[in-house]
Amino acid sequence: MRCLGASPTPGEVQRHLHLHKIDRNAELDFSTFLNIMYRQMKQEEPETEILTALSMIDRQKEGIVSISELRAKLTRLGEKLSEEEVDDLLKDAKVGPRGTIKYEEFVRTVCLPAVDY
Repeated sequence: MRCLGASPTPGEVQRHLHLHKIDRNAELDFSTFLNIMYRQMKQEEPETEILTALSMIDRQKEGIVSISELRAKLTRLGEKLSEEEVDDLLKDAKVGPRGTIKYEEFVRTVCLPAVDY
């Protein structure tokens, strides 16, 4: 699914498998796979979802968020990331002098497709 541009979370994968009554180790026929991909792509708008979440923690509505607050949210809420995953995510972030990032720019960078060559 990721090779085709989808980014399902582990929870979403489990929901798809459960919905189609597919055992974790079972084979998947192509028509079922197409149905799952269609549902996944229809629900995904990661850039919009991330921007909405970050704008909620931007109290002053300045378009910035502190690295420490972002790290705390990513490691403690929702599908929690490990410290290493957060480090990897933030490695290319342009950190301002007050330890903040412009989150629109950051989200654009994070949502770019992975280069695979």
